[in-house]
Amino acid sequence: MTPRIRAVAKDNYIPLVLAHIGLGVLFFAFEPLAKVYFLGIMGYFIIRIIFAPEDYKAYYVFLGCAYFSGAEVLFRMTDGGLAYEASKYLVILFMLMGMFYKGINGKGYPYFIYLILLLPSILMASTTLSFSANFRTNIAFVLSGPVCLGVAALFCYGRRVTNRQLMNIILYLALPCIAMTTYLFLYNPSIKDTLSGTDSNAAMSGGFGPNQVSTALGLGMCAMVIRLFMKSPTLFLKVLNITILGAMTFRAIVTFSRGGVFAAVIVIGAFLWTLFYRSSHKVRQQIVVSFVLLCIMVMVTWTISSNQTRGLIDKRYANENAQGIKKEDITTGRVVLFQEEIEGFLSSPFLGIGASRVKDIRVERDGYHLPSHNEIGRLLSEHGFLGIIIIMILIIKPLGYRTANKRNYFFYAFLCFWFATINHSGMRIAAPALLYALALLNVVPERVFTRSLNK
Repeated sequence: MTPRIRAVAKDNYIPLVLAHIGLGVLFFAFEPLAKVYFLGIMGYFIIRIIFAPEDYKAYYVFLGCAYFSGAEVLFRMTDGGLAYEASKYLVILFMLMGMFYKGINGKGYPYFIYLILLLPSILMASTTLSFSANFRTNIAFVLSGPVCLGVAALFCYGRRVTNRQLMNIILYLALPCIAMTTYLFLYNPSIKDTLSGTDSNAAMSGGFGPNQVSTALGLGMCAMVIRLFMKSPTLFLKVLNITILGAMTFRAIVTFSRGGVFAAVIVIGAFLWTLFYRSSHKVRQQIVVSFVLLCIMVMVTWTISSNQTRGLIDKRYANENAQGIKKEDITTGRVVLFQEEIEGFLSSPFLGIGASRVKDIRVERDGYHLPSHNEIGRLLSEHGFLGIIIIMILIIKPLGYRTANKRNYFFYAFLCFWFATINHSGMRIAAPALLYALALLNVVPERVFTRSLNK
């Protein structure tokens, strides 16, 4: 391994973990530091992308996108970002910088078609949105996520990375989640004092939306499980990673928002299935040992969560209220929202009812802002028949790509995170868009990447 590759491959794991624990403490002690840090880290990645050696520009694009995707909810809860959707805009900016320097793969053209298909909904919205709706902010809210996905997929499609680089990208997803976990423990050290039934609880989510916090922590859980199984060669690292994973899992559970936890379980299952299936007999034995540790951690964490919530979390996951009465709707109203979106599709099946019109209708009818929780339903209602084409592109293209590129261990895990998240939280955060795009990377052996550098 050349010195340059060795420098890029080194992840400085322990110092970075300690630094982000400290970051969580600093954000809690003096919240305005979050905005200073946001500006500093934004400038850092822009400079690294510009001045990185030609063959590593894409790598630093991925690191920057991963970091801001992992930190998005933390910056929102600490008011650190320049704008609410700042992390999505930065992912788009970094990917466009990557395209400027490295171009795109022509075989990814379906994602260009996908981006074009988003445009008619803006024209429809110009005629369907009510006068009281802010056109720019409403359009940006619902389309920033889909545009982020399209731009990221265009740049990532067929892009070469090594397994070592991909592991570092996953680490950069996890680090901000470690800082957020620290912040949450400081913000709400006593769970019992803030219990308010079995509904999602903002007080236990850093004062922010439990759904987004749960999703971000679920992302961190997935990243830490990957570290546990693939980057924990020593007992010390195993104990450290299982401890961090346990802390994240606890904070995700006590948000009382189940979506992020269920998504993490699905993603972890997909990852472990792929890892076990593709490993040798000797490696499978090591996987079993780590899996036993994981199961013990889950049982201990759930027991602590149940104790700290006085059994309310057990009722939440059993779909019961605080009195133990079974709730009729396990989706907490999401099925009703999805049905409304299907009605919107049926009312205008060709071009749809326009971007953000579903939320606008709810404001007119009920008087409250309730955006879509399901991206599939939103695509159908707001984009009509074009939404069906968009969904087909998003599902069929990566599966077709997989038939010729099977070296990415995380392909199914990344796609599962995207699909699970968009079905309970829409595309409120950048993470599902980025992980979908990362599934399209071409993972090559280290020797192949090195050989390409020496040509």
